[in-house]
Amino acid sequence: MSAMKPLSSSFRDPSGFMFQKDGQLFRSVHKSYQEHYDMLMQSGLYEALTAKELLIPHGEIDFDQSAFPQQYRLLKPSLIPFISYPYEWSFSQYKDAALRTLAIQKIALGKGMTLKDASAYNVQFHKGKAVFIDTLSFEKYETGQPWIAYGQFCRHFLAPLALMAYHHPQMGGMMRQHIDGIPLDIASSLLPFKSRFRMPLFLHIHLHAGSQRKHANTGKKANTTGKFSHAAFMGLLQSLEKGIKKLQLKTSRTEWGKYYEETILSQAYLNEKQELVRQFLSDIQSKSVWDLGANDGTFSRIAAEKAYTVSFDIDHLAVDYNYQQVRQNKEQNILPLQLDLTNPSPAIGWNNEERDSIFQRKRPDTVMALALIHHLAISNNLPLDKLADFFAGLCKQLIIEFVPKSDPRVQTLLATRQDIFPNYTVEGFEQAFSQYFSIQKKTQVGETDRILYLLKHS
Repeated sequence: MSAMKPLSSSFRDPSGFMFQKDGQLFRSVHKSYQEHYDMLMQSGLYEALTAKELLIPHGEIDFDQSAFPQQYRLLKPSLIPFISYPYEWSFSQYKDAALRTLAIQKIALGKGMTLKDASAYNVQFHKGKAVFIDTLSFEKYETGQPWIAYGQFCRHFLAPLALMAYHHPQMGGMMRQHIDGIPLDIASSLLPFKSRFRMPLFLHIHLHAGSQRKHANTGKKANTTGKFSHAAFMGLLQSLEKGIKKLQLKTSRTEWGKYYEETILSQAYLNEKQELVRQFLSDIQSKSVWDLGANDGTFSRIAAEKAYTVSFDIDHLAVDYNYQQVRQNKEQNILPLQLDLTNPSPAIGWNNEERDSIFQRKRPDTVMALALIHHLAISNNLPLDKLADFFAGLCKQLIIEFVPKSDPRVQTLLATRQDIFPNYTVEGFEQAFSQYFSIQKKTQVGETDRILYLLKHS
């Protein structure tokens, strides 16, 4: 195998790195990590975690050791269909990721190992579940050693979850600004005073932040865990677990939460559109679908009958409800994520390369944009030609619903603003999109004025 170039997200770990070769993903394990890797594989920890679907499995690949003297093993991990980041997760997804990380640490401790990393970026969602993907995060545990990843866990998991629970679910978006987790002094200052009377939050955020401030100018590391026994380590994990389990979202509502349940035009409209979407999807070949403006995932589930589907929506309650359905029904082909199309996830980190933008990761064969375009064109002043250009750069096939000005939903949008959209017509839509797509199908949905299109890239 020729020279291996680390992925931009995998250059910090001295134990090894991820790289791509001929479109396939591999992990190089350095000889410096040999003792820990051998213990992971020989202690039964790897088998225990993969059997519980807590850790992504891998195979070992032969390679020319003479050409790579610093390399100990070459791994080929199972692929995750789509990589997501913490600032795109709903509250329930974030909570599950945190609890799965603690569960992994508990099992590791029982096998004489510990997590040296507790980054939220080490967790992905695969087959409807949170799964740990960093095989090189485990190291041999020395008795009395504090949990080296404790501070990182608090920044990456506890602080975002507490802020989402006490303030607003969109506070998880702060992870975009703080790639190594939300600093505890910031989290402490933002949390309400009453949170100080919640012992896990007082201990792991407020007291922890105070300890860090105290040691900031002394040149000494803050160590809130100290040297403690195996039992004390387990007590720390249980305290974190208890605190996270108690965190709940405030009971609140947003305009689009449970949209299809509460605000559809009619049940007849919904039924007919479902059938049309199913027919359109049957007419095309897709391995992957993005459902933009998916809401609670009603139509994502139709797409998931045939292809892996990423179910995007701007509304946190809709995404959370969607994920809860995925978890409850054990759906393996849907990934709900939060996304604001007018401000999508950017590339961030060192040299803006550590975390890819949403559109750099993996593009779909097919996009569905149902009852979405009027929000983009009218609520956000996006011209139809700009929208056509965007979709043309994203997919080969497009199932899109045009909602005209005569529609009651558009009338609601126009009720509080001037109509400055003379080109927002069926003719204007078709003219803009025909620059990139050919119309395969065009069908009016029931007794409404809405039109459903199947478009293919010209």
